[in-house]
Order: sequence, then structure tokens, then C-alpha cells
Amino acid sequence: MSKPNHQLILFDLDGTLYIGNQAIPGAVDALNRLREQGFHLRFLTNTTTKSQHELVAQLRALHFSLEAHELISAPVAATLELQALQQKSQRPLRIWPVVADAIKTDFSEFELDDVNPDVVVLGDIGDRWDLSLINKLFNVVHGGAELIALHKNRFWQTNDGLKADIGFFVAGLEYVCSTNARVMGKPNSDFFQRVLDSVGVSAQATIMVGDDIDSDIGGAQLLGITGCLVKTGKFRQHYFEQSTVKPDMIMDSVTEFADILFRKHVAS
Repeated sequence: MSKPNHQLILFDLDGTLYIGNQAIPGAVDALNRLREQGFHLRFLTNTTTKSQHELVAQLRALHFSLEAHELISAPVAATLELQALQQKSQRPLRIWPVVADAIKTDFSEFELDDVNPDVVVLGDIGDRWDLSLINKLFNVVHGGAELIALHKNRFWQTNDGLKADIGFFVAGLEYVCSTNARVMGKPNSDFFQRVLDSVGVSAQATIMVGDDIDSDIGGAQLLGITGCLVKTGKFRQHYFEQSTVKPDMIMDSVTEFADILFRKHVAS
């Protein structure tokens, strides 16, 4: 059997492999079969409400097989970015992590300061948004603090339907502060490149599979990665038809994607 043209497959998590606490039907078996065919797998997520350890544990509880290093989250990418900034400044970096309590420990190596920080790290904080916090963020960023956004997703799929994501607040702060956030997760090209470098595989030998046509597919294609959009999770036909992003492949689910890839692999 010849070596497949594509060697690395990147998977989004929520909406692609599972929704809520339920795995997409056939997804676990699909990923097992891909591993057996020799593909490298990596799991990418913009989720900012769970730590790396919690995300790996959640996937394993749903019976997905993976090693901890195979999951790359936006908070992990942000930590690497902050370490680089701290090394460049040659002094302790003061940060204000406006993030979920579950991932605050990911930033414990830095000095915390919500009055005069060098950097504001913005993630999902659920229902804690209010006008007082927004004004405090405005004054800190307007005063010169750099803004790092763990991601800039527009919306996400929940058990109760679609909900606005933190892109709403990131874009608002960018506008009122006349600045551009440094975005860590998908669709940031640096995020994808770090993943490719960690595996040692080129963009041309990689496929990104996800339900978000903007962050997953559009971001991957900017780097030359093949983009496969799945019709699960946040996928909506009307949004897809309006988008300027044109996926290289469109599948009903990750299970169909694996089936087609398996047939191509066997045929080669």
C-alpha cells in the first residue's frame, strides 16, 4: 500500500468530534481507523473554558484515543506567546487574564496585574461580562496594554443552539481602542504553523476537518492546508452559502470523511 498524499489530519473538537457530552456517531471508530492507516492526528480547539488536562480527559471519557501532546489549545498557544514576549522584554511580564477560572492556572508563571498590566489576555468568561468590566478593559487597553485574544470566533454551537462567542467582545475592544488584538487560536496562521512544525509535516500534506467555515477552513486554507467542512455542530447551510470561503471538501460528518479517505487510501 503506497503512502498517502496527506499525512497529517487536524480535527476541531466541539461540533466536529462531539456535541455537548455526545460523540458524533461513528467518530471514535473513524479516528481509530485513520490511525491504523498511518495518519498523524492532532486536535485543535479554541475552547477557553477548560484546561488542557480537562480537554484530554473529556475526549478520553468519550472513548477517543489520544496522547496529551496531540491536543493543542488556544491557551497553550497564548502561554508560548507570553513566554516569548517576556523573554524579549527581559523582565517579569505583568498580565491580566480575563479568562475562565478553569484555565487561570495556565498563566500562573506570570505576574498578575489588573491595574497596570503589560498584556490583557481575553478568553471566554461566560456570564461575567458587564459594563463595568468592559469599561475597565477599555481603559487598560486604551492606556497601552497589549490585547491578546485566545480566539475570535463569531459564534458557537451549544445544547441550546447557537450563541455569540468572544469575537463579539474582541472586535468591540479593537474598535473602541483603535488597536488590533493578537489572536492565538484558529484562524491565526501562526497557530496552524506551530502545529505543523511540531509534527514536521508540510501544509500541503495536511487536512483540517472542522465545522467552522471561518476559523477552521478559512484559517487552514490561508496556509495552504486542505480544508474539509463537516455539516455537524455550528454548520448552517445559509451561512455556508453566504461565505466567501470555499472548502476543498464538504462532508456530512467526520465519519463520512474517514470513509472516503479510507477508500482513497486503499485504492492507492
